[in-house]
Amino acid sequence: MSEFSAPAKFTIGEDENVASLIFGIAERTPAHTVFRLKQGSDWAPVRADEATAQITALAKGLAASGVGQGDRVALLSRTRIEWILLDFAIWSAGAITVPIYDSSSAAQIEWILRDSGATTIILEDDAHRKLFESIEGLEQEVRVIQIDTADGPGAVEALTAAGVEISDEEITKRRTSVRATDPATLIYTSGTTGRPKGCELSHSNMLSEVRGVLESSLNTLLVDGKRMLMFLPLAHVLAHAITLVAIEAHVEVGFTNDIPNLVPEFAVFKPSLILSVPRVFEKVYNTARQKAHDDGKGKIFDLAAETAIEYAAARQDGNVGLVLKVKHAIFDKLVYAKLRAALGGVCELAISGGAPLGARLGFFFSGIGIPVYEGYGLTETTAAFAVNTPNHVKVGTVGRPLAGNTVRIAEDGEIMLRGRVVFGEYWRNPQATATAIEDGWFHTGDLGSVDSEGYITITGRKKELIVTAGGKNVSPAGLEDVIRADSLVSQAVVVGDAKPFVAALITIDPEAFPGWKERNGKPADASVSDLANDPDLRGQVQAAVDEANKTVSHAEAIKKFRILPADFSEETGEMTPTLKVKRNVVVDKFSGDIEEIYTKK
Repeated sequence: MSEFSAPAKFTIGEDENVASLIFGIAERTPAHTVFRLKQGSDWAPVRADEATAQITALAKGLAASGVGQGDRVALLSRTRIEWILLDFAIWSAGAITVPIYDSSSAAQIEWILRDSGATTIILEDDAHRKLFESIEGLEQEVRVIQIDTADGPGAVEALTAAGVEISDEEITKRRTSVRATDPATLIYTSGTTGRPKGCELSHSNMLSEVRGVLESSLNTLLVDGKRMLMFLPLAHVLAHAITLVAIEAHVEVGFTNDIPNLVPEFAVFKPSLILSVPRVFEKVYNTARQKAHDDGKGKIFDLAAETAIEYAAARQDGNVGLVLKVKHAIFDKLVYAKLRAALGGVCELAISGGAPLGARLGFFFSGIGIPVYEGYGLTETTAAFAVNTPNHVKVGTVGRPLAGNTVRIAEDGEIMLRGRVVFGEYWRNPQATATAIEDGWFHTGDLGSVDSEGYITITGRKKELIVTAGGKNVSPAGLEDVIRADSLVSQAVVVGDAKPFVAALITIDPEAFPGWKERNGKPADASVSDLANDPDLRGQVQAAVDEANKTVSHAEAIKKFRILPADFSEETGEMTPTLKVKRNVVVDKFSGDIEEIYTKK
């Protein structure tokens, strides 16, 4: 049983809370630019003293509206500056933030409100209000505050006006009475089966995350004056936590939810840091590759990509030859500089979390000059438990534990965690808590290993491990990662549990498909369903499958695949809001297709 601990130098005072982060900055450096606000085509600065004045006004409005100490306040909105201001206002009023994804259904909203006992919900717009009003039979009365309204004042104006009779001293008293051990947020896990559980994270958990990251060598890049454009859902623990890290590090944070125009926005905002999930990095790579092929420069791009990967891997091993250096320098001018420019031209690092990135993508981005520091964590670990850093990086791993944490590998390969960022319990769910935490160790359900230097490698999920009819254990993640490397493929789900062989369900990238049809002489109006058995389409997918099969034994190799008629999406239920495939949903939804793989000749 292997184990690795990372000692911490930082401490958390009993009277500290997360709201003290931004109020502390305002006291020390009131003129510091803490946020950037989109105004037309520009990003205007928001000073720390301006931000805390707004937060205090919002907190006064919440107090005047009846929000009390320890109350749960649901926050249902897209990523925008008001989200984080309201978040700090909820804490400043002594209450607990309950984030809800803006894409949630009425049933999901109902469950979170009911289970958390939230007394107030702050929602974004008329569409969210309509969802809320469709809920019937809530046991508690829930106040509704709306950020954007067609007529009348929105949440910011309404709360500011409502709180004029509440003194600043009252809010200061509430804010400073919150202890480190008090719950800061209840984040409901988006599990694929069963009711979501409310993960209770304390102020100490969140402060430990912030200080653990900044005690690592990432603090050399997260410094005063750098910029981060946050576009992930703030309801997700990773986006929430890293925003707090950026604030404490004096990194200026902008917020956007305009994902289709994200790349053009990078050119304007010029982020120093990009935080994202693996699927976005995969999409950036595949889009660039597809564009190069569409423009007749596919061979150059592919050679450049291979060189970037080879260069980064050799650099990690400390053995970059002269020929490789020259090739890399040539492609830097021809290809890599253009890719860096597309991300704003000044990006120094990217952080990836939420799901395994894979060594291929990690080496590629590092090789083009934008190192992606992959981390590992769950909602239950307040986002990152471990992360690669500039001074301690090993591509293909998820890094070493942050300060104050310990990792242990159980006899069956399960990753177990304990430490300052690990949650204490699920909200009012002692049975689930007892199942997840045994003898002080949180059982993650992930499989992996830890080496002598503390680097953690993830090999799969316990529940996702496929056991074929022949008794062969197959971890699908590695196979799927290689298949998705093909620019035509969007998603791959490996199946074969209790079946005679391993197979896969494949979806085609809807953005890459039109260009592929044009290059291969297919009718422009042909759908994926029309071409599912087309020899050229199947040939390209087969080539991707063949590449994946090179990484495993014959018994683990994919013998058959099926091309599905449509891509997975959050709207159709197969993807989470952070773009992870809900494997159980896919297997259930496409059970007929899976059965045909094994029965149809």
